[in-house]
Amino acid sequence: MTPAVGFLSQSRPNLAEDYQAPAARLIEAALADSGGWSKLQYWCDRIGPRLAGSANLSRAIEWSAAEMKREGLENVRTPSVMVPHWVRGDESAQLLEPTQTRLPILGLGGSVATPPEGITAEAVCVENFDELENLGAAKVRGKIVVYNQPWRGYGPSVAYRSVGASRAAKLGAVAALVRSVTPISIRSPHTGMMSYTDGIPKIPVAAITVEDALRIRRLTSDGVKVVVRLKMEAQTLPDAESANVVGEIVGREKPEEIVVMGGHSDSWDVGQGAQDDGSGCAASWQAVQLVRQLGLKPRRTLRVCLWVNEENGLRGGRAYRDWAGDTVKNHVAAVEMDGGAERTIGFGLSINGAAEDVMARAMARMDQIGLLLKGIGAGEMIRGGGGADIGPIMRDGVPGIAHRTVGQRYFEWHHTDADTLDKIDPREFRLSVAALAVLGFVLADMPERLAE
Repeated sequence: MTPAVGFLSQSRPNLAEDYQAPAARLIEAALADSGGWSKLQYWCDRIGPRLAGSANLSRAIEWSAAEMKREGLENVRTPSVMVPHWVRGDESAQLLEPTQTRLPILGLGGSVATPPEGITAEAVCVENFDELENLGAAKVRGKIVVYNQPWRGYGPSVAYRSVGASRAAKLGAVAALVRSVTPISIRSPHTGMMSYTDGIPKIPVAAITVEDALRIRRLTSDGVKVVVRLKMEAQTLPDAESANVVGEIVGREKPEEIVVMGGHSDSWDVGQGAQDDGSGCAASWQAVQLVRQLGLKPRRTLRVCLWVNEENGLRGGRAYRDWAGDTVKNHVAAVEMDGGAERTIGFGLSINGAAEDVMARAMARMDQIGLLLKGIGAGEMIRGGGGADIGPIMRDGVPGIAHRTVGQRYFEWHHTDADTLDKIDPREFRLSVAALAVLGFVLADMPERLAE
């Protein structure tokens, strides 16, 4: 027994003992369930990619709300959210010198277009921002900057995707190409969001494959002139109307207190948005649905939310905070699944501004829930969690919990044409459903609030 579990057991009966029977029922039901997989398959195969502002996303929202009502969830609502509407259009890139080769690309979300005739320019290649600055404007002006940043994990590497265009434009570059943010590539580009810095010219920017970034680096390092032609039709249209999707099991004793769990309904406009984040939406939704199907009416309200526009605006999470209003103080916990559906290992918890004694008690309760999940390998509870969509309510002190997986291959498929249903193992998906169902039910039913 860990010190945290021992601390809690002195103050109240053991949660792992109290909830052993309902947890076992939920796990058994989840591992035999087909409903969650059917939801995910529908989203992937019949709807497809769901970029903010797209017709596909609208279809996913409408279908999900209708299904929640049909299945018997309570208070199904679709609070309106205005979302950005970026459209990729046709795009292409070609290496012209020293030899002619097509370069697979994916424009980065938010990028501007090239002129209709495209941009043809010599490329300069750098591996980091320091190297770019050392080149200076004299060697960058009029060029296409190619970032060949090595993979050092998602956080360090994604900075080049996020602000690389403006860093290059500040020195006079006419376009930027960014090595895809992934540890492994089969000549597949990975898209994602970028942003421009105010006061700096906006230049077009796209992701290229790891293989092509490495090739360009080798050529330029050997003193070989590299010329690239880039064409992009990307455009940003006026904001579009969209929505979050909310469904509930209303609490039997404390309906005003809320545990919310979910994922984000939008995806990039490539692949099927299977791992990111159809899996999070379908697993969270089905977890709540299984609690309802088994007749387990928790003390508090258990809510599922499919947040919109996580990928290129975070509008859904902010709109949820505004929609919740004063009821945010009644949120007992917020759980987000947005790391794919590889094998679940547990959850991570953060509570902004919490005193150490509050955090210790909360972690003690999480550890006991972890004991209920030990049998399916999902019981590892750590400090440090949350998510982009629950971030706005976490800033008000709501405990934020992140679903955690082994994370072995997620970034190989992330934001690519390969983010498709076949990359998800049905059993691993069902384990996520099981873990979320047990966590959500216990958080919503246990006598104390998590952070009391």
